[in-house]
Amino acid sequence: MPNNRSQYSALIKKEAKALGFFSCGIAKAAFLDEEAPKLEQWLKEGRHGKMTYMEKYFDKRLDPTLLVPGAKSVVSLLLNYHTEDKQHDPSAPKLSSYAFGQDYHSVIKEKLTQLMLRLRDQIGEIEGRVFVDSAPVMDKAWAKRAGLGWLGKNTNLITKEGGSFFFIAELIIDLELEYDLPLADHCGTCTACIDACPTDALTAPYAIDGSKCISYATIELKEAIPTSFKGKMEGWAFGCDICQTVCPWNRFAQPHNEPAFQPNKEVLELTLNDWKELTEETFKKVFQKSAVKRAKFSGLQRNIRFLNEA
Repeated sequence: MPNNRSQYSALIKKEAKALGFFSCGIAKAAFLDEEAPKLEQWLKEGRHGKMTYMEKYFDKRLDPTLLVPGAKSVVSLLLNYHTEDKQHDPSAPKLSSYAFGQDYHSVIKEKLTQLMLRLRDQIGEIEGRVFVDSAPVMDKAWAKRAGLGWLGKNTNLITKEGGSFFFIAELIIDLELEYDLPLADHCGTCTACIDACPTDALTAPYAIDGSKCISYATIELKEAIPTSFKGKMEGWAFGCDICQTVCPWNRFAQPHNEPAFQPNKEVLELTLNDWKELTEETFKKVFQKSAVKRAKFSGLQRNIRFLNEA
């Protein structure tokens, strides 16, 4: 019923805001026809590097009704992680700012679980699943369809209100809702992100070669970092924020108000010398709740060694 769809949609957005999400949009669960040929070509060209998981579940990645049987709607949510805090020692190996606080996977999953409980409490039985960067879901494509922003020339989702320093999450549910309309692209003639990328990972506007990305080399890649990255890492040991930092739309990014994302002082205070002398014991203590755990101690050591050799 149209009236119910409208009421339910408004309720979902209201509850999402109450849980700290700064933006929420809804798209019809359907095959991603525009993205399908692009994904196929991207994989064919090997732009995913050693991320073999990108080749799996190709059909499910493009069709949420295969991932969640009976799915009618994809609810996309954005959670801000922008901070103005910096690492204290400018010569220390650099971490992507999203890793300053607690691991976003657990923080967002808890919020999504709460959202589902609240919706079931007020609407009734809803079937569906929650997703936080851990399943074959094309989160940026869905957020774009849900009218939350546009895909920039750096291939990140960008919003007018808050730039791009946010996480994307989804609820894929069996509820018919009122669907939002996509937004226009506002990158214009700007090529700041492409010009700033030290490894030329942004091969053209709106195109990325994942295998050339510093984030890929420092997090996703499990073997030796290719020599092609030598002298181009610009100090990054975990992730990279360059293409976001130079984006003019991030002038509008506001600091987050999520307690779990408050930067860990121990992380920010690590000096260049601390990094050089980092032990596995200290690593486990300092990064216990951080996304940096994903690289493991051995991976982080590899990255730091590579920076020192470059």
